[in-house]
Amino acid sequence: MEIDTPIPLPHRTQLPHTNATILCCNCGVEIDGTISAGALCNECVKLTVDISEGIQREATLHTCRDCERWLQPPSQWVTAAPESRELLALCLRKLRGLSKVRIIDASFIWTEPHSKRIRVKITLQQEAFEGTILQQTFEVEYVVASHQCPDCAKSFTANTWRSVVQVRQKVPHKRTFLYLEQLILKHSAHKDTINIKEAKDGLDFYYSQRNHAEKFVDFLTSVAPVRSKKSQELISMDIHTSSKSYKFTFSVELVPICKDDLVCLPLKLAKQVGNIAPLTICYRVGTSINLLDPNTLQTTDISAPIYWRSPFNTLADVQELVEFIVMDIEPTGVQKGRFFLAEATVARSSDLGHNGTTYFTRTHLGGILHPGDSVMGYHLSGTNFNNPQFEALEDSNAHSSTIPDVILVKKYYERKKKKSRNWRLKRMNKEEGEMLPRKQDQQRMDQDYEMFLRDVEEDQELRSTMALYKAQQAKQLKDQMEGVETASVAETEVTEGDDIPKIDMDELLDEFEELDVADDQ
Repeated sequence: MEIDTPIPLPHRTQLPHTNATILCCNCGVEIDGTISAGALCNECVKLTVDISEGIQREATLHTCRDCERWLQPPSQWVTAAPESRELLALCLRKLRGLSKVRIIDASFIWTEPHSKRIRVKITLQQEAFEGTILQQTFEVEYVVASHQCPDCAKSFTANTWRSVVQVRQKVPHKRTFLYLEQLILKHSAHKDTINIKEAKDGLDFYYSQRNHAEKFVDFLTSVAPVRSKKSQELISMDIHTSSKSYKFTFSVELVPICKDDLVCLPLKLAKQVGNIAPLTICYRVGTSINLLDPNTLQTTDISAPIYWRSPFNTLADVQELVEFIVMDIEPTGVQKGRFFLAEATVARSSDLGHNGTTYFTRTHLGGILHPGDSVMGYHLSGTNFNNPQFEALEDSNAHSSTIPDVILVKKYYERKKKKSRNWRLKRMNKEEGEMLPRKQDQQRMDQDYEMFLRDVEEDQELRSTMALYKAQQAKQLKDQMEGVETASVAETEVTEGDDIPKIDMDELLDEFEELDVADDQ
């Protein structure tokens, strides 16, 4: 088969393609006439065309000094941190003419915090002519002006509240309110209040809006056994539009049973909640009341609806605790959680050296008690209680013989009167009532607070629900300047007793308000 050999063709030279060129009307540089717009070169377009024309270079931002919120026109106040995305969006909304261009980038330029100025660098992009897109960067300066928001203005004016939450508990001490205060601070449930005022047997929380008060009532219901009632009072009414203005009052009552209280349940209720012994100890108060039978370590929970269906009072509270000395203790081997059942022989500390009266009882503190320790408990023998539930218990054939002489509640640790702690708790800013507390009332409040701090140290479950902060080191620095050797808190506690509960530094939080930079002189 024959194959034709390829014949080379002569090479055709292509002439170069040249576009029509024109001269720039401004500077005379040759440019491509097919793509140039307006007969201008790129450099002349940048110099003569301003795509940011009509956009403000200066603006004013209004902020409230009290709540540190920013005004978003027309009447909305928003929260924005310095140099945050929210504040940058607020700054861009203040400028007129930005809707006609495309924003490529925006960022803050650092300024002195006390200069009351905010500078923002903005990068824009827009089509100047057909086929020509320009990108330009410019700066905008904002002046920060102070303006009080309506909510803060109401807080400084009397009788401007629209709803109030009245929290009450009819007990002789304030330990429950101290714990409730820590829960409120941890969850920031009081951020919407305009005023907090102390009242008899409780606190009053004032709000400018009704929904804020309802939100706070829902928070209290989720952390404590309470019942609430609502009432409203008509303030004014417009007869033309039928619009009315009300003041709302929410009454919240806490269960009058606290931690470490001695409770005598009604016999019918004791059978309904697990056939527990009527004479119990309240070892925790959460969303329900947690009770413990120290003779059998049986526990039960009583919810708020069950309690308010048939309410009852405590048989004795923590103010009636008596100090006992453990003479002998023998564990039985029964354990339930952190409770260890044991049989103990105790004597009143006031009877030592006067008589040899001892009492035999069963206790749930077998894991921490040893012979010679001090323990707080309720002395029932020879004590008269004006309580209908306890009278029914004494008349009962099944339970009258099970009433012990002594019920031990918690171990007692000997402490110094003024003990330095390496931790502290935050407190709410409250307004005192119309009448200042008397001297004896102030001493009782200080004693309740000290007892609450001791409960926090001794109960790990209790302090796990709160926020504990490191104590300020100002006093230690002052002692070092004076040449006084400062001992650590752990060393101080060793001199009081090695078995005193201690709070580890890992459980404490740093307060960010104290993390300021100071120059060493």
